[in-house]
Amino acid sequence: QVYLAESGGASVQAGGSLRLSCEVSGKRTGGFCLAWFRRPPGKPHEGVAAIDHDGTTLFAESVKGRFTISLDDTRTTLFLEMNNLEPSDTGLYYCAAQMPRGYCSSYSWGVYVDYNYYGQGTRVTVSS
Repeated sequence: QVYLAESGGASVQAGGSLRLSCEVSGKRTGGFCLAWFRRPPGKPHEGVAAIDHDGTTLFAESVKGRFTISLDDTRTTLFLEMNNLEPSDTGLYYCAAQMPRGYCSSYSWGVYVDYNYYGQGTRVTVSS
């Protein structure tokens, strides 16, 4: 069993920055794909960014150049650095894990139901 716990959500003005964290704990076997999803108000989950155990990253087009995904050296904390935030970035942000997994699929990394572990979410509100 793997446990995920997000933190760092807040209310900010457009143009601001936030860093979200996700603590990864529990028993892990094999490789992984870790991802950030968000759920805007009234909309379905959408993939934001993903990273695999080799450090390969994937991003949604809407956040490229503004968001960065990373892992700490112990691979127990996942980060999402968000810069130049826009009101459209508002939503509940979740981290999710596929374990064991050799890599993040470039075709399906953004499919929420393809993951087998999820956090509870942290809320980000961006006002104009």
